[in-house]
Amino acid sequence: MIISSWNINSVRIRTDHIKNYLKKEKIDILLLQEIKCQTDQFPQEFFRNLGYYCYVNGQKSYNGVAIISKNKLDKIDIDSFKDPKNQSRFISTSVIIKDKLTQLICIYLPNGNPMGTEKYSYKIKWLKNFLRYIEQLYKKKKNIIIGGDFNVIPEEKDVKNPEDWVNDALYTLEIRKEFRKILNIGFKDTFRLFNNESEQYTFWDYQHGSWKKNKGLRIDHFLVSQKLLDDIKNIQIDKYLRGKIKPSDHAPIKITF
Repeated sequence: MIISSWNINSVRIRTDHIKNYLKKEKIDILLLQEIKCQTDQFPQEFFRNLGYYCYVNGQKSYNGVAIISKNKLDKIDIDSFKDPKNQSRFISTSVIIKDKLTQLICIYLPNGNPMGTEKYSYKIKWLKNFLRYIEQLYKKKKNIIIGGDFNVIPEEKDVKNPEDWVNDALYTLEIRKEFRKILNIGFKDTFRLFNNESEQYTFWDYQHGSWKKNKGLRIDHFLVSQKLLDDIKNIQIDKYLRGKIKPSDHAPIKITF
């Protein structure tokens, strides 16, 4: 099974990239963030024609998440996690990973910038709410996958110039501590199990020649609970998609079980 996560930065204007990606990489489940449309405006027919089912938690103009799957999924959940602002940043379902019933969660965590504003306070509250949610879920279900755009740079090697980011909401010590609290429940940042090199990024800003200079960030992650780790075959960043014409500013991250 191949599961990919991609902040698509507006799903309706990236359909060609999505179509080619699903076909080339043989994706079974695609987690999308920042779809930027309401649920009833999501391009359902486009995905149905490709042989995929769609499950969407949309929002007008901003945010929004979705799960795209080759197989029909049951128990779609958009309500059990309470967003502090009732924004569309969470969707979850159940899947089978090697005979193990597994909770698959797609999130789009708030950016939090600029610092010292209500946006940063919202991000902190969101993280604390999510931590409580995952703690309770983990007590009931030991097999959990959390994928999405976390808007968190975990370590120095996950950003080109870390000294430039110490006062940014993606990299403050407070934010990284909250991220580690989620890991400490019983999760691994799975990309680092397979690749421990620096300059491995999932996001490059549209400005300042960031893509050509490889001045990026690793902010899209798959966190996987301990009991599923032995089932992971590989995880990689499909960086080539960032180099396409009119791309998302994120590249997909793909995990294979």
